[in-house]
Amino acid sequence: MFAALCTLSLAVPLFGPRPGAAVAGVVLLGAYVITDGPLFDLLAYPGDYNDSRLYGLITFVLAGVALGLMATAASMPIAVFIGTILLVGYGNLGEQLVRLRTDDAVARVATFCLAATGAAVVGQTVTHSVTANAAASALPVIVFLAASGALLAALLRDVLLRSDDPIVVLSVGLLLWLLAELEPAIGTGEIAVALAVTVAFGYASYALETASIAGMLTGVLLGLLTVVLGGYGWFAVLISFFAIGGLSTKFRYDRKEALGVAEDNNGARGSGNVLGNAAVALAAVLGYAASDAGFLPREPELFLFAFAGSIATAMSDTLSSEIGSVFETPRLITTLEPVDPGTDGGVTWQGELAGIVGAGVVAGITYGLFPEIGPLGAVVIVAAGIVGMTVDSLLGATLEGSLLGNQSVNFLATLSGALACALLVLSFAMLG
Repeated sequence: MFAALCTLSLAVPLFGPRPGAAVAGVVLLGAYVITDGPLFDLLAYPGDYNDSRLYGLITFVLAGVALGLMATAASMPIAVFIGTILLVGYGNLGEQLVRLRTDDAVARVATFCLAATGAAVVGQTVTHSVTANAAASALPVIVFLAASGALLAALLRDVLLRSDDPIVVLSVGLLLWLLAELEPAIGTGEIAVALAVTVAFGYASYALETASIAGMLTGVLLGLLTVVLGGYGWFAVLISFFAIGGLSTKFRYDRKEALGVAEDNNGARGSGNVLGNAAVALAAVLGYAASDAGFLPREPELFLFAFAGSIATAMSDTLSSEIGSVFETPRLITTLEPVDPGTDGGVTWQGELAGIVGAGVVAGITYGLFPEIGPLGAVVIVAAGIVGMTVDSLLGATLEGSLLGNQSVNFLATLSGALACALLVLSFAMLG
């Protein structure tokens, strides 16, 4: 039923915004007046029974109306609006059908993504066809938008409640609007390879228990955006952090458990941890694409250094904590007093050395893949990683636990590493 209701969004490209608004009005009226009976039971979210009102359906339709207004009154492509609505509706249908046969979480998530991607591709293609859009996106771009939206929707549905579908609709619609404006240039073979590579790495992280399902989805989405908007060199830098950082979590895991400093969930990192370490890198990728498309005045290469600085920080911080935590008693970075293992802001010389090596690994990979980095740029990336690692320890010793959580500290540390790298590059450019 929800999939059928989502299909009604095609009234906008087929007949225009006014008939589309009328259809939405009829659905809203019906959702308001139906308070019991079989139809109510069919459409009700669990919380709707408390008030005998289909608030879940009402808010879902209102979220669709909000996107529809953006598509008709703003510059959001109508194809993005249609693709988003169908994506959520049919993705949910596919997931529920699989749920009848298996409780396997990966199977349900995979089916949601496949059904959602297929529905979004069909919806965008039909919209371009019936509106005779001369600037219609090519099929590879349509697939890229559909797959990105499906991954984000699956991620949000994993960390939120099923009744939060309105949030999913708005979030997916805004992301796809942004990606459509960037007009990525990608071919059929390129999008096929990008999806295969990122999904393979994502599933490997889950199979090796270095990421939860939410962490896997986050990693695949970040990887796909990085490949398409940046390139495989950017992806190689990103995946080096996920691979080495994930394996470092397993380093002497029993010893970490005994000390009480081991990551929860057997070391599998969730979406919060992945985003805390990679959100700045994603922003740098988007900045690079926007700059390359002419939306930002800065040189695109500056965002490459910001990206490398943030990844160097994430790698340094992860290795310093995961490797340093199993050695001798750490000392608080602000006072150098001995503290218990796992204390926020506690450092060891072994951990600091591991962090420097981690920054060096990122700098080496970046230097090898991007000729524009140069030897001086590689040194700057190492320095930025050390700066970010130190900021992480300082924030841990002063603000973590009282004002900031662990993921916020990770975000601010990677941001400091990115800014340090970009500012150092600008400074050297002005001097030279």
